[in-house]
Amino acid sequence: MNKTRLALALPFALATLASVAAAPAAAQTVRWAAAGDALTMDPHSQNEGPTHVMNHQVYDSLVFRDQAMKLAPRLATAWKITEDPNVWEFKLREGVKYHNGNPFTADDVVFSIQRAKHENSDMKGLLTSVVEVVKVDEHTVRMRTDGPNPLLPNNLTNLFIMDREWSEANKVMLPQNYKAGDETFAVRNANGTGPFRLVKREPDVRTELERNEDYWGKGTYPMEVAKVVFTPVRSAATRVAALLSGEVDFLLDPPVQDLERLSAAKGIVVRSGPENRTIFLGMNQGAAELRSADVKGRNPFADKRVREAMNIAINRDAVKRVVMRGQSVPAGIVAPPFIDGYDKAMDVVPAPDVARAKALLAEAGYPNGFAVTLSCPNDRYVNDEAICQAVTGMFGQIGVKARLDARPKSIHFAELPKGELDLYMLGWGVPTMDSHYVFHYLYETRTDKGGSWNVTGYSSAKVDELTKAMNREIDLGKRAGMVAEVWKTVQDDVVYLPIHHQMLNWAMKDDIDFPVQSENYPYFKLLKYRK
Repeated sequence: MNKTRLALALPFALATLASVAAAPAAAQTVRWAAAGDALTMDPHSQNEGPTHVMNHQVYDSLVFRDQAMKLAPRLATAWKITEDPNVWEFKLREGVKYHNGNPFTADDVVFSIQRAKHENSDMKGLLTSVVEVVKVDEHTVRMRTDGPNPLLPNNLTNLFIMDREWSEANKVMLPQNYKAGDETFAVRNANGTGPFRLVKREPDVRTELERNEDYWGKGTYPMEVAKVVFTPVRSAATRVAALLSGEVDFLLDPPVQDLERLSAAKGIVVRSGPENRTIFLGMNQGAAELRSADVKGRNPFADKRVREAMNIAINRDAVKRVVMRGQSVPAGIVAPPFIDGYDKAMDVVPAPDVARAKALLAEAGYPNGFAVTLSCPNDRYVNDEAICQAVTGMFGQIGVKARLDARPKSIHFAELPKGELDLYMLGWGVPTMDSHYVFHYLYETRTDKGGSWNVTGYSSAKVDELTKAMNREIDLGKRAGMVAEVWKTVQDDVVYLPIHHQMLNWAMKDDIDFPVQSENYPYFKLLKYRK
């Protein structure tokens, strides 16, 4: 953020936080802050972390991942593959009500799955194998897939269930078309079965939730929080000041440069752990010509030698040391270490080699380098803009003049899916805990069936074939072989430029007992207060 924008942002953020602090907060009120807000409250519109964080408070999924990242029951109490290997059966929780009092039934599950499969939905990629979902009785549904899919429950942890009746009444039967800028009733309003009710929603300003006293999980989960007040604050300094002054109780993303200071502060504690997220750069290698480059008539990124040069221009250890203050693990692969199919042998960080990178550029026909725009969010990942600033300097050493365009994530993620960015930052978590999720979204050829976040133009018939096949393979040994072959192929092709696996830190008042969760999802129903 430049100084002018910071000067404009600080008074607004401070005023917002002051208004939160002005009202006396009950002991069971959690006031928290993060750099960016949810993109929408429509639970099927965007497959994006901060959006899921907010929706997890209000809505329920059939299953979810607990603090240990294990699959746990939510609206489904049990699930199994039936005698037909292509059909999964889910037993639903009885006696559950939506916030408006409507009963939760199998009809809502059928409706929600079908809604999430709509072309407007960014969740449809998780359901490409589902060809039919049917109601067996009021509390049983079956999902038929286009072949055996042993991982289907893994794909449902962020798939939220909506009230069909409420959706019909409010004309939100279809998901918000986020790319088109749709504004529907579901964007700012919600009616879930979750632990908290949405009371007030002002995007990018303030969101208030109150405890659902009729929540089915009371007695199972602590449910000690009566009210949740969220304030997005882009300025790292302002967020830290708010925690230190007592204006907020919890920071989801404390800046790494302030971790030592926060840890030493009286009444504050920092909890850490590995995050299920890898930060990387993508290159538009499929276009005939880059929009922002000074090279006309050809695309530098279409040449593997250029991509290799960019890869070895990045000094990941320097990014870890200087930008991340040690709070990252340099990466050679776009997959966090604890997912199925991760291979440490593939996660080899290339040594920076400026001379070799320049030679590769010269071999590719760019002895003097070229200019291109690097698009980067400035309120989504830990030190995202600072990482991009560091990387542009490293690219400059080999003659690639990267002009940094840092902007809010609401703009970045509206433009990115259009496939018009030449060089961009993206972070990727894997909620299914399986490599197929990475392949399906980031490496498959982009169609209406897959590759929804593959805006590089990369296309490999072999990768497509194996990605589809592994989703139906029940022989674990054969499947592992398929996964390994895809990883080898995409690594050899240098599709992306991995930077690091992100570390996770939560800062909070020391009377809060709230261990970190590797997806960076704070489930406030699990928060407890130290007695």
